[in-house]
Amino acid sequence: MKYIGTFREGDRVSDIYLCKQRQQAVSKSGKAYENVKLQDKTGIVDAKIWDPGSSGIGDFDAMDYVHITGEVTMFQGSPQLNIKRVRRADADEYLPEDYLPCTKKDPEQMFTELRAVLDTVENTYLRSLITKYFDDESFVKAFKQHSAAKTVHHGFVGGLLEHTLSVVKMCDYFASCYPYLKRDLLLTAAAFHDVGKLKELSAFPENDYTDDGQLLGHIVMGYELVGYACRSIKGFPKRLASELQHCILAHHGELEYGSPKKPAIPEALALNLADNADARLESMRELVEGAGENNGWLGFNKLFDSNVRRSTEL
Repeated sequence: MKYIGTFREGDRVSDIYLCKQRQQAVSKSGKAYENVKLQDKTGIVDAKIWDPGSSGIGDFDAMDYVHITGEVTMFQGSPQLNIKRVRRADADEYLPEDYLPCTKKDPEQMFTELRAVLDTVENTYLRSLITKYFDDESFVKAFKQHSAAKTVHHGFVGGLLEHTLSVVKMCDYFASCYPYLKRDLLLTAAAFHDVGKLKELSAFPENDYTDDGQLLGHIVMGYELVGYACRSIKGFPKRLASELQHCILAHHGELEYGSPKKPAIPEALALNLADNADARLESMRELVEGAGENNGWLGFNKLFDSNVRRSTEL
């Protein structure tokens, strides 16, 4: 199989992929074309059907497995596939596990590491909150398998766990460097900061926004989930619950980035810095690894507002 992660400019492709999205579009000159997103376990690639009326373009829909014939080009530093022929694949032509992008790390080992850090939380009420969810088998199963995003960063099976572990470890480091930070509050907030993504995004292979994800978003849903759990724990201090919920509401840092509140306590600021650092570093990793052997400039990237390339190997 020709995996998306191995695509290079000029490659001719004839293989099966999962169609994540199919949309009609019109060029500036008024010519109709189609935007298609294709996925396998190594990533997602943007594709174009420049001649939708061609006899080589068969009938297919989003979430179908499709046999694609086309050629790889480069657009703004990233591979793009120009589709010449496409048909819906038969069920015996593919294995679904080839089309789910997965973390490169061991989920069981990551979860063990996460629990080891969270088990050091001393506050009785915060420990009860952690136990309420991280000892629940159905929650843990979903948490291990879910992604942390649709496309931007950690958009793969196990991505939510990988991202959460990184943020928790970074917050633990912050607490050791800045003793005035309330470590128990910060670690608990880090553990739950993206928990709303379990409801914001559907499970794989869709990994797309749910209705509640579109209407409410993971920040609001995470805020509600944590608030509900705090109220169910007898005697949970109201002020502690509010500070914990504030950290979740403010973890994107800026209103224009989707945070209903900007950080107003030190722990909220530390969480925002850790979350942003891990998200952006992972996005950069995915970008440069997706370029394969291309060590040159990859072109302007909207996320980083800069032309980017990998650093020189020493």
